[in-house]
Amino acid sequence: MKHLILAKFHTGVTDKAALLEPIRELFSAADQIPGVHGVNVYPCCVERDNRYDVMISLDMDREALPLYDASEMHRAWKREYGDLLEKKAIFDFEM
Repeated sequence: MKHLILAKFHTGVTDKAALLEPIRELFSAADQIPGVHGVNVYPCCVERDNRYDVMISLDMDREALPLYDASEMHRAWKREYGDLLEKKAIFDFEM
């Protein structure tokens, strides 16, 4: 399944591009979680107020979701970036 995280930073975050590499580094540990097969981090290519700023896409087995939720990487994402986010959306799907 694909686990998508769409995140929009608060307006006070002025250098969104500078956050991309640290987010990629953080999520590079995702493949250490059993059942997670890959991750990609995509910045939004259009600058508009009604757009999210980044999408994180994880490829994982459905059974890996609880392991991902309990992982230190996921806790670090929430701890380090949660206060920078205005909103986020989570979407899971299978192809």
